[in-house]
Amino acid sequence: MKTLEDYLTGEVLLIDKPLHWTSFQVVNKLRWEIRQAFNIKKIKVGHAGTLDPLATGLLVICTGKMTKQIDTFQGQIKEYTGTIVLGSTTPSFDLETEINESFPTEHITEELIQEATKGFIGDIEQYPPVFSALKKDGKRLYEFARAGENVEIKPRTVSISEFEITNIDGLNVDFRVVCSKGTYIRSLANDFGKALQSGGHLSALRRTKIGDFKVENAISLETFIENLKTS
Repeated sequence: MKTLEDYLTGEVLLIDKPLHWTSFQVVNKLRWEIRQAFNIKKIKVGHAGTLDPLATGLLVICTGKMTKQIDTFQGQIKEYTGTIVLGSTTPSFDLETEINESFPTEHITEELIQEATKGFIGDIEQYPPVFSALKKDGKRLYEFARAGENVEIKPRTVSISEFEITNIDGLNVDFRVVCSKGTYIRSLANDFGKALQSGGHLSALRRTKIGDFKVENAISLETFIENLKTS
């Protein structure tokens, strides 16, 4: 069982983030539970890479002195699996917002889908979603978006080493992608739709790896809290 000294010296916790939770909420919950369990006022807790509320999967959480390693973990290669829905777009590039436009899909074949992945391998230019936590002029981009304000977003260079289509079911395209820090899979979904002369948005996303950390070695938030209370 972990002791207070373990958490203060520094632990790396692998948590399988639940759907609809923000990464910030998970960190706050863990910090509160650790403080309650050991009756302490303060402990450093942070995460190594945000997941959107509609995404699940691997969150690397650092406590105590291990929070100094967060930047190192954040910079590592990441792997995701998910589903792109072809033929329609949303302002957020996922299901956080309603569908705002529909496009033809009759011309899209499995061969065309497989071929389109090749255009995304290597270093690519990507525009982050306007519904994102990136900051511009001291405000989060999603704050501008929710207020209906237009804001200029500059493209960023990201790197994708693998982009594999794992299943096609009508307009639902399942994929696995291995990419660099800073890659927005929502933007990839949107751009993939454009590459097919149609539209696309993300309907599901799961982070499966960060560097050598794997989601199969992660535990749920509930399990972590139960273990903490019985320690």
